[in-house]
Amino acid sequence: EVQLVESGGGLVQAGGSLRLSCAASGVYFEDYAIGWFRQAPGKEREGVSCISSSDGSAYYLDSVKGRFTISRDNAKNTVYLQMKNLKPEDAAVYYCATPLSRSSADYTPHQAYEYAYWGQGTQVTVSS
Repeated sequence: EVQLVESGGGLVQAGGSLRLSCAASGVYFEDYAIGWFRQAPGKEREGVSCISSSDGSAYYLDSVKGRFTISRDNAKNTVYLQMKNLKPEDAAVYYCATPLSRSSADYTPHQAYEYAYWGQGTQVTVSS
């Protein structure tokens, strides 16, 4: 059974930083791309960032480029999302996800329909 568990969310002032973690189990971790999505109240879920399975390729939503950095530690089955210079518009529930099938080395899916397994989410609140 594939399980994804997010952690690291919380309340931060605008301009502050948080690091989210996504711990995976039940999957041969290094063969899968991992994505981060977010959903704010009344808005659709959007792809924030994704990291490929093995060659380090990454995708970033335009609005987070230069502020967010995704990384993975395959030895720990964990993907991180370092978020800096947070803005009130970054506030949302953040989810990590993985596709159903093993990914090619440079595959960076960033649409929700490309993912099959989801974590429960972690809340990020940014005060202005």
